[in-house]
Amino acid sequence: MTDVGLIIPEITLLSLASCVLLVDVFRSKASNAVTFWAAVVALLVVLSQFALYFPNGSAIAFFGTAKIDPMGTVLKALTLVLVLLSFFYARDYFNKKSIQVSEFFILALFATIGMLVLISANSLLVVYLGLELLSLSLYSMVAMNRDSAESAEAAMKYFILGALASGMLLYGISMLYGVSGTLQLDELLARSEVVGQERLLLIFGVVFVIVGIAFKLGVVPFHMWLPDVYQGASTPVTLFLGTAPKIAAFAMAIRILADGLQGVSEQWAGMLIILAVLSMSVGNIVAIAQTNMKRMLAYSTIAHMGFLLLGILAANNSGYAASMFYVIVYTIMSMGAFGAVILLSQANNESDRIVDFSGLAKRSPWFGFIMLVIMFSMAGVPPFAGFWAKWYVLKEVVAAGFVWLAGLAVLFSIIGAYYYLRVVKIMYFDDATGNDAPEASEDMKLVLSVNGLAIVLLGLLPGALMSICVIVTIQYSG
Repeated sequence: MTDVGLIIPEITLLSLASCVLLVDVFRSKASNAVTFWAAVVALLVVLSQFALYFPNGSAIAFFGTAKIDPMGTVLKALTLVLVLLSFFYARDYFNKKSIQVSEFFILALFATIGMLVLISANSLLVVYLGLELLSLSLYSMVAMNRDSAESAEAAMKYFILGALASGMLLYGISMLYGVSGTLQLDELLARSEVVGQERLLLIFGVVFVIVGIAFKLGVVPFHMWLPDVYQGASTPVTLFLGTAPKIAAFAMAIRILADGLQGVSEQWAGMLIILAVLSMSVGNIVAIAQTNMKRMLAYSTIAHMGFLLLGILAANNSGYAASMFYVIVYTIMSMGAFGAVILLSQANNESDRIVDFSGLAKRSPWFGFIMLVIMFSMAGVPPFAGFWAKWYVLKEVVAAGFVWLAGLAVLFSIIGAYYYLRVVKIMYFDDATGNDAPEASEDMKLVLSVNGLAIVLLGLLPGALMSICVIVTIQYSG
């Protein structure tokens, strides 16, 4: 019963998600508002539980398969906040299109359960179970728009490549189990000091596990699915894909690499260097040629995930904290960028081309400013949050002795600034495509405004968030 008490939020969310599913079955078919508000209440209830029962230390539950600690709780709470905000963006989008897609909210809740399980995993088997629950929900969400050929194609690509990545991850897990005789991450760390042929088999297992992690993060060369899925899926689904699951993927990387494979950090750090350099180069260079905003943001995501890996490859407490700070800031920026696409969308027009932002500053000065803040922050322009995210990561890379890698990261960041600033130029200096201000609900406008202002606030006061990241990652300092 003590173990059950540690996962009360997960149990609560599973129970409430099932209730939301039943509510949706018996609701009036005229509106999905009931399902929306039921899903919102479910998330708020679970969020309140995390606030009331914040753990003072680390606890292992269910025979070593689950780990409840401050870092996991912070990431879970942030995940719930991101999912909650995505619901308000999605509601505005579906209302504009006059379509009833209540399945979005239900699938998102079950995907959130998978994310919470993944964040708490202390066993390779639980990692796989949480990842599959998340992935299967995401496959369905991408394919929800059954009338769109692009959506169907994106879902098929995502499913096939996702299944391939899951198989590789499972194969790597089997290798690690064969060498160590355990699936628990803390025991795996203790038994990773092997030599000879067993050492070689262990490294091969690490390679396959990193392939699974790299696919979920969307880094090169495992990025093939990401641009097509981002462009083909409905914008609310793309927004969801680009935010909360990145938190879970980061947690998966930390749990496996820091908790279970810290003993072979020299080997996996070398692999991450290659992935990071490829991601920053391909992501930033290819993004320049894009004309679709969602596709441009997809390649931007690839580049940002390359930056995220820089902190992890430092393989120490401060490096993990820098990466945690980076993924939090990135998800806030990404949500705002896709939220701006939803703001411009119309009943018969997705408005996801870059030229659709022409003259936005004249049509809506306030939201033109919000988008400017988001683009400047993504480009790493001070004093916005994105600048501090890159600065913290680069500081740890230099401290780890990879000065040349930090120099490459700065170079690719300068290249990436071009396509972000191009959007700002289009908004402020190109002629408007129309004189009408973007139409959106009041709650949508409020959420997008808060989203943009949060980037400004984190840029002006980055120390508070960074302190939280450092405190909750102390356990990985060894």
